[in-house]
Amino acid sequence: MRLLVPAALLTALGGCAVTGQPTQLAREGLPSALDAGWNGERVCADQYRTITHRVLRCSFPPGVGHEPHFHPAHWGYALSGGTMRLTNADGVREAEIATGSSYSSAGEPWHHVINIGDTEVTYLIVETL
Repeated sequence: MRLLVPAALLTALGGCAVTGQPTQLAREGLPSALDAGWNGERVCADQYRTITHRVLRCSFPPGVGHEPHFHPAHWGYALSGGTMRLTNADGVREAEIATGSSYSSAGEPWHHVINIGDTEVTYLIVETL
C-alpha cells in the first residue's frame, strides 16, 4: 500500500521527490530507523522523500519491536495507537500512544522499542536528512 501524503505536508517538506538509493545515515555504528528491523524483517517503509526529508511508515504488531537504531530530528504521528516500551540512554519507560497523537524530537542518538500491548501501533515519521 502506498501512503498518500497531503499536499500541505509535501509543501512543508520541499515539494519535490528524490529517487534512488536510501541515504545511509550512520551514528555510532547504529542503523537508521529505516534500516533497523525486528528479527531480520524491516518494520519501517520509505514512503516519500525529498532532498531534505523522508517520510517513513513504521508498523508494530503486538510483540514486535524495533532493534536499536537512531533518528535525526523528526516529527511523528500515530496512525494507530497502543502500548510501547521504549529504551534509551535515559532508561526504560512504557508509553500509552493515542491514535492521532504526535510528537517532535531534535534527534535520538539511540533507542529501541517493543509493542507490549494488544493492538498494532503504526507511526508516520518525517525525518530531516
